[in-house]
Amino acid sequence: MTSRRHWIATAALAAAALSPIMSGAQTPTTRIVVSFSPGGPVDAVSRTLAEELGKALGHTVVIENKPGANGAIGAMEVVRSAPDGRTIWITSVGAAAINPSLYDKLPYDMQRDFAPVSLVVNNVELLVVNPADPAKSAGEFVARAKASADGLPMASSGIGSIPHLAIEQLADGTGAKLVHIPYKGAAPAITDLMGGQVAGFFGDVPGLIGHVKGGKLRVLGIAAPKRHPALPDVPTLEEQGIRGVDTVNWYAFFVPAATPPAVVLALNKAVHQALTAPAVRDKLIASGAEPLPSTPQELAALLKSDTDKWARLIKAKGIKVQ
Repeated sequence: MTSRRHWIATAALAAAALSPIMSGAQTPTTRIVVSFSPGGPVDAVSRTLAEELGKALGHTVVIENKPGANGAIGAMEVVRSAPDGRTIWITSVGAAAINPSLYDKLPYDMQRDFAPVSLVVNNVELLVVNPADPAKSAGEFVARAKASADGLPMASSGIGSIPHLAIEQLADGTGAKLVHIPYKGAAPAITDLMGGQVAGFFGDVPGLIGHVKGGKLRVLGIAAPKRHPALPDVPTLEEQGIRGVDTVNWYAFFVPAATPPAVVLALNKAVHQALTAPAVRDKLIASGAEPLPSTPQELAALLKSDTDKWARLIKAKGIKVQ
């Protein structure tokens, strides 16, 4: 009986918190602040989700792109916003869990300035090569790197990015000689991989799945504990005997730290509703993203574990952004 009363009380609090959010007169819109430019993967996920999230909240959800400073501009836009549930930050793992170790000073602090709402999607990394590459498996690629006198050049989307950290994990886990070539974003890195200027690349499934299915890139393995639903025939690196390469570029929602818990709970409920809507879920899966709503507590635990994990690697490798 006590647990039932607690559930009823919690639901009542959530409904009370949601009612001002749903009032068109008082709160005509909710903003999703995207720390990246329009057309990118985080922006695409946000726009896929916005309409259904608006239905769950009872009003319009708009996307505001605030790119720059590796996510800091978008983060600070949210930090300075009223803690009323009407401004939500969507970020990738980089700005949330990697930047604190890459930069000596950040204008925001994830623990001090933000309250977790929900995980949104998981984007695992693929190891891809040019179709002309002799390697037909991750093991063959590693063997070629070990035999190379100067090491194989591997592109990343930038210093300290998830693709860069995946390269470091692969080198540590296998002893492969790999030369990191940082680019300003994934697009030029992929272009040079297709052109044969670099030997390999780790990238998010949504950004690579079209090239893989179109035959422009060959995928050698998945850097995650399990296979991907959109690429069920592609083995994980661990299945191929390569351990220690586990990189997930998750996206998640956060709000200002002072947002009342009942409002956070109401937003969490709306995010769950939107992500489980068949049209949204199917579109995200088809794009290569894996919808994965969570509780605020689960997101907080993930943020801490990933912050600690990447901090250890970044410190061990002496990685810094100039």
